[in-house]
Amino acid sequence: MRNFHLAGRSTVHAQNGMVATSHPLAALAAIEVLKAGGTAADAAVAACALLGVIEPQSTGIGGDCFALLQPKGEGKIVAYNGSGRAPQAATPEWYLERKIKSIPLTSAHAVSIPGSVDAWATILRDHGKLGFDTLLQPAIKAAEDGYVVSPRIAFDWNNQFDKLKKGTNTERYLLPNGKPAMAGDVIHQPELGKTLRAIAKDGRDAFYKGDIAEDMVETLRGIGGLHTLDDFEAHTTETTSPIGTLYKGHDVWQCPPNGPGITMLVMLNILSRFDLTKFKPMSVERFHLEAEAARVAYLMREQYVGDPAQVNVDVTRILTPEFVDEYVGKIRMDGMLDLPVVTPPINPSTVYITVVDRDRNACSFINSVAHSFGAAIVSNKTGVLLQNRAGGFRIEPGHPNCIAPRKRPLHTIIPSLVTKNGRAVMPFGVMGGQYQPVGQSHVLTNMLDYGCDVQEAIDMPRGLHYEGVYQLEDGIPADIVEGLKKIGHKTTSVVGPLGGGQAIWIDWDKGTLTGGSDPRKDGCALGY
Repeated sequence: MRNFHLAGRSTVHAQNGMVATSHPLAALAAIEVLKAGGTAADAAVAACALLGVIEPQSTGIGGDCFALLQPKGEGKIVAYNGSGRAPQAATPEWYLERKIKSIPLTSAHAVSIPGSVDAWATILRDHGKLGFDTLLQPAIKAAEDGYVVSPRIAFDWNNQFDKLKKGTNTERYLLPNGKPAMAGDVIHQPELGKTLRAIAKDGRDAFYKGDIAEDMVETLRGIGGLHTLDDFEAHTTETTSPIGTLYKGHDVWQCPPNGPGITMLVMLNILSRFDLTKFKPMSVERFHLEAEAARVAYLMREQYVGDPAQVNVDVTRILTPEFVDEYVGKIRMDGMLDLPVVTPPINPSTVYITVVDRDRNACSFINSVAHSFGAAIVSNKTGVLLQNRAGGFRIEPGHPNCIAPRKRPLHTIIPSLVTKNGRAVMPFGVMGGQYQPVGQSHVLTNMLDYGCDVQEAIDMPRGLHYEGVYQLEDGIPADIVEGLKKIGHKTTSVVGPLGGGQAIWIDWDKGTLTGGSDPRKDGCALGY
């Protein structure tokens, strides 16, 4: 139970519906949709579209989307892969001939076809009651009438000032008065509002065909991109089944590759072999085991995972208990596994939204422009900030994540859904680039091993073992940092906090919903 003498947040409780997002206005917009009779999918799309305006560093219609939805919390779980593809002309040979060994993150080559708008349309077709004409109105209003910048968004804006100064059209669209936006500033984006109006009127085709698509292609080709109108027109969202594993009597579900949710599932398979309750939640042993599980899981991902439409990804084998046996047997508490250092191509940011409605439709929803402010490329006339997700490709023929025509890059964004006996108990996610599999494992083990409620689980200090260094938040006590160093970990503090998370716990017996939202962001959980 929370100690009310100390600073913190209470869990949020409701009966009818609940949403948790990274911005209060997005949470409010989603609740208004639910109260008007919309579904969880409707509310998620409305919130996400608004976040694409008011949290531009993280998300937008120029990015990608993944989602898990379970009708009435008991039906078949459906996974939506709204990730974009490389242009048809993007062969590895094209890059190698020009001696390009990795994709520059602020170049046109980092821009894969944005998948969000088509994903939203597909999800609404299957699970929505309302259309873009209604659901995009809060985003349109924010873009045209203006919105007030909140503190965390201002923090990120300031940190990306140099990037935005050098970008394509970013100074014009994203640096009002030549400076980064500050908390309390009012920002207008009329061009983006006009684009959103077109999508609200004519649907997904307004984005992938016609004037808007033509402007994006013209912008990208003008700075060396290989994109064509055919690349935009050919984009589709994949609807598929989730993959999962069992942890402490709960089934944990993820979108399949090219999503990286399999990384989190491998982590859980490793951690399930240890009794974490033998150690305190804030202990050297707990953080050490989490780091070792992450190192093994990220190595697996680097070796085996890519776009299954173009490479063979043996998900079944990877998720067997035997797959991790070799590593589990070698993990010890007084030293580290001898593993190669994995350096993923990108470490981006994102927004995560979770919604449960009156009918208990459960929606786990994530949307991203990859790195903060994406590729720092804004389409000439439309105000669309374009992602740099293609920066996640390798340029290594034979590698499962090597760039290829119409291939989807290995992603970082992962919505998760926890069920028990077939029923949804928690749609949740943790934002933060490469941190996401670790963050989800951390939050879930906080709850299932240590008995935390959703807010306590999200609040607890975090660490990420990344590129050979254990990045630790300021909230981790000095004695734990020293203990990790004695085992052999190289440690460092992080400038910004690790990620941000949202979760909703469904209590079927009481008929209630309990929500939590990360204090590392500006958002909140709301219910009614």
